Amino acid sequence: MNDYELWHDKWAANKIGFHLDDVNPLLIEHWNKLTPTREQSVFVPLCGKSEDLVWLAARHDNVQGVELSQIAVRSFFAEHFYTPLVTTLNSQFELYQFDELSIYTGDYFSAPVESVDLIYDRAALIAIPHDLRAMYVEKLKQVLKPGGKILLVTLDYIQDQLAGPPYSVPEAEVAAYFDEGYRITRLARDEAGSEHRRIKQGLTRFAEEVWLIEALV
Repeated sequence: MNDYELWHDKWAANKIGFHLDDVNPLLIEHWNKLTPTREQSVFVPLCGKSEDLVWLAARHDNVQGVELSQIAVRSFFAEHFYTPLVTTLNSQFELYQFDELSIYTGDYFSAPVESVDLIYDRAALIAIPHDLRAMYVEKLKQVLKPGGKILLVTLDYIQDQLAGPPYSVPEAEVAAYFDEGYRITRLARDEAGSEHRRIKQGLTRFAEEVWLIEALV
């Protein structure tokens, strides 16, 4: 099974343990570190049906997302009682639009996303297998305007102890992806305690990290 089939199957079977029913507390806590303004546009890669989209759309006039699963996108609009304008762009993409929100359904790597000022990545990079991550990051860089900023949430654990996804993307890997032309700041690191389910599953360590990545002009 390839990765596209994996995610299609997860949504079709409603195996979406990665989905949060509420806005991510890390977004609420750290978004202001990007010094965002309403006029700045936002991109949310692999957005699923995240409540974070609604939170961001209340604060920005232009929020774009890309999601592989049509089930996820349709569920998002249905659950919020939004009736989007749906445009078929070509055989590969549909664009769902409602007020500040524009969500493309289809392959992230070829999605016709417009350039943006800010990017929010909570569960995208850590959902990408290692051999595709560099290409994933290149797409992020292409979408981000000069001087733009990224709020990135990653996980750090010993990869051999858990198959993933979600995958471990430790500090050294983050630094390697954004080594030239970017300033990286770790905003937070939350180490899981002994009662965390991942530690109980046998992981030696498990931590969630939050990064501010700034493109230097």
